[in-house]
Amino acid sequence: MRTRALIARICRQMVRDKRTLALLFVAPLLVLTLMYYILNGGEANEPRLGIVHGDSALQGLEKAGIVVVPVSDASAGTIEEHNLDAVLTVDGGRPALTLENADPTQAKALRMKIGQIAALQSLAGLGLPMEAAGQSEIETSYIFGGPESSFFDVLSPILVGFFVFFFVFLISGIGLLRERTTGTLERLLSTPIRRGEVLTGYLAGYGIFAVIQTVIVVVYAVNVLDIPLAGSIWNVLLVNLLVALVALSLGILLSTFASSEFQMVQFIPVVVIPQVFFAGILPLDGMADWLQALAVVMPLYYAGDALTGVMYRGEGIGDIVSNLLVLAAFAAVFIALNVFALKKYRK
Repeated sequence: MRTRALIARICRQMVRDKRTLALLFVAPLLVLTLMYYILNGGEANEPRLGIVHGDSALQGLEKAGIVVVPVSDASAGTIEEHNLDAVLTVDGGRPALTLENADPTQAKALRMKIGQIAALQSLAGLGLPMEAAGQSEIETSYIFGGPESSFFDVLSPILVGFFVFFFVFLISGIGLLRERTTGTLERLLSTPIRRGEVLTGYLAGYGIFAVIQTVIVVVYAVNVLDIPLAGSIWNVLLVNLLVALVALSLGILLSTFASSEFQMVQFIPVVVIPQVFFAGILPLDGMADWLQALAVVMPLYYAGDALTGVMYRGEGIGDIVSNLLVLAAFAAVFIALNVFALKKYRK
């Protein structure tokens, strides 16, 4: 009887908590649906290859599923302008391949495919001798990274930003929730202190530890795990500090809608997990148009692009300034919403 009464009490408690029920039953369906459309919503893009001095190679390459674009040179500017994955130059009968290497896995697959085509004399129109047509004979250079680059080199900057975002979001949200459930926030707002001052205090207080955590994560990732860093570590710190500010303000904002730590944790599959899919871990080019449009409202989309740009592509502050401004705008919006959200606790 006592066990039955305990089960009945838990069931009644869960039924009364409509928000928990929604997060328990609806959130998994939303995330699963999102994953379905992301992984099945579009076709994989064919690799794009620029050709310099090799018009007779067009037919053989196109038959292999490669989009061929005639170009004048193999510079990084040409690759960016024509959105190419690589440029093949044939000069004096010897092929030279310049890979962008933005995605090392795709770059290796493209290099292997071109090598196989050469070995099968699909490039015979270029005058390649059979002994020079093997994959090992193709001179290869890289715009980003090198021959030893792996997909983790592209993924690791995104993971650094994600872990900063995730833990700052969780700790700040639960921290303010504890302040509210213990009555500390209510007593504080019963004084003449302004809501903006309260919010500034919480942001600065939690922000100190967010800064420390950010520095530890970045320094550990670069110096201990030896994650590639092609750009400046100061730019990496700047991006991650903005990510921490966005996570801090968002965590505090969502904590005002949670009545328990359990509900705060339940926001993770709704708020955090969808952002992972748009941060650059999965290529956006292969997604449906409406999913690509959804990515622009995800802070981690801009953070992932900025961190990958600095750590893998070696970009400077001028190249990532637009991403930094968007992250700052997200933080400003969340802070403003926090000021209004605190209004309901003013007695």
